[in-house]
Amino acid sequence: MENTITPGRATTFEGFLNKMASISTREGIEKGLAMTLASTDVVITPFGKSGTTWLQQMAHTLRTRGDMDFDDISRVVPWIENSTDLGLDLDAPQKAQPRVFKSHLDAHRIPQGGRYIIACRDPKDAAYSMFKFMEGWFIEPGSIELDDFVRKVVIGSGKSPGTGKGDYWTHLTSWWLRRNDPDVLFMAYEHMKDDLTGTIRAVASFMDITLDDELMTITEEHASLPFMQKHKDRFDDKLMRDRAVAKAGLPADSEASKVRDGQVGQSRQALGADVVRELDELWHERITKDLGFTDYASMIATL
Repeated sequence: MENTITPGRATTFEGFLNKMASISTREGIEKGLAMTLASTDVVITPFGKSGTTWLQQMAHTLRTRGDMDFDDISRVVPWIENSTDLGLDLDAPQKAQPRVFKSHLDAHRIPQGGRYIIACRDPKDAAYSMFKFMEGWFIEPGSIELDDFVRKVVIGSGKSPGTGKGDYWTHLTSWWLRRNDPDVLFMAYEHMKDDLTGTIRAVASFMDITLDDELMTITEEHASLPFMQKHKDRFDDKLMRDRAVAKAGLPADSEASKVRDGQVGQSRQALGADVVRELDELWHERITKDLGFTDYASMIATL
């Protein structure tokens, strides 16, 4: 791995890991993990690229009746693992109640005592979305192939669980085993796409927010893809982008938009057949053996 940060986007996998590591500190992460949650606090904690920003916007809209006076959704719905390094105080008062936080932590690593909203997503689509998010921000377009990225980041971490960095399969299993707990709302990204209104009702009920007709109309609009695309500058990780420019040497004009089309099944046309087979094999090793589901579709069909 490179020992120094070179200006510009990464052109090698090692350079990518080096730049990613530069934006967080052990002390900052540990301070976040040590925070105390109140029983009314809500933590939105899907695995990466599985609807986190969408749920942040939905929850913040519900508790404020449509507030959009923020420059970064993660300023008003802070990210537990990274807020300290971003200069945010996790204990500071929030705009409205209940307090809402973001995380990507597994069930056994997340601060305890709060309430947790999880959305799972097909691992192939999550992997593809992760690559598209990083390409043009941390990765110079065309320098790292999609299949190589998925093998090293998604498949590699799945074959080496217990490293402390988190992986898709550990995250999914840990929260699946808690899906029926009263302090957990477990959903599937694909179901959210199919039924926005039902998703809003479920989230509002879980947050103990009375959902009248006016608030439903506001939330349906503010959590819609056209609205979030129109205001995508609020959802493009401004705080993290600024830190990445300073710490990782990334260009200030790098693309980091999280509001994409979010289509289901896009990965099927993009991923190579060998990588798809490797992901299926890993699913069998990590999920089928432990939970019994032969594939992702059969798992979410039980929700």
